[in-house]
Amino acid sequence: MKKWARWGLAAGLLATSLMGSGGAWAQQVLRLSTTTSTDNSGLLQYLLPIFEARSNLKVQVIAVGTGKALELAKNGDVDVTLVHARAAEEKFVAEGHGVNRRDVMYNDFLIAGPVSDPAGIKGSRDVMQALRKIVDSNARFISRGDNSGTDIMEKAYWKQLGAQPKGSSYVAAGLGMGEVLNMAAQMQGYTLTDRATYGAYKAKTGLIVAVEGDPKMFNPYGIIAVNPAKYKDINYKGAMQLIDWMTSPEGQKKIAEFKVDGQQVFFPSAK
Repeated sequence: MKKWARWGLAAGLLATSLMGSGGAWAQQVLRLSTTTSTDNSGLLQYLLPIFEARSNLKVQVIAVGTGKALELAKNGDVDVTLVHARAAEEKFVAEGHGVNRRDVMYNDFLIAGPVSDPAGIKGSRDVMQALRKIVDSNARFISRGDNSGTDIMEKAYWKQLGAQPKGSSYVAAGLGMGEVLNMAAQMQGYTLTDRATYGAYKAKTGLIVAVEGDPKMFNPYGIIAVNPAKYKDINYKGAMQLIDWMTSPEGQKKIAEFKVDGQQVFFPSAK
């Protein structure tokens, strides 16, 4: 056998061995499910290269709504999840799907809408009063409609209000936050959005901040490792490396330093 052929065969056997062993090769990848807000805002593109350089791990990101992100973790399709729906997170852990949940950061929700402001809510700091005006004026509202953390929060507002837009005034998009902001701009409607994604899409959509500053619009994020006792092939070591780094002084500092359009949009909250 010629020398180059022997080298090729050896390389092929090595690659096969690594991929089939589930050992060191598998440990190089960390699967993260998270919300569209952490992805659309650019936060993960900013943070993860720093973590990857520190850990020698490659993070594969699946950005979906919080409900889907937790479902992926529940099924063992990812190693760690970063989401924002505290009640759902606590249930996820209580049912044995996840371990070591930690607070990471928070941002806030706001209602964005067209410059024309058909419901007359611009400048309001009372989210419930503003939503009542949207309903009463038959202004169009674009909902995520995807069981995301944002969608869960919006539904809680309507439930508390005891009313919501009807018929063509209410559009359940079933899409991520960036796409919904684009729809709101095209349809001249309002939407509930996290501040970070709004900031990233502001120039593109031309939407204004109609309502902000209500304590009810506080939006905390948690990070959770998938339970290794449930799925033996979970990269628990890598998951804990990411959790430890994001809640470390360095990780928290980097979160605080991330800005969208010159504005801080995520605030560290690790204890």
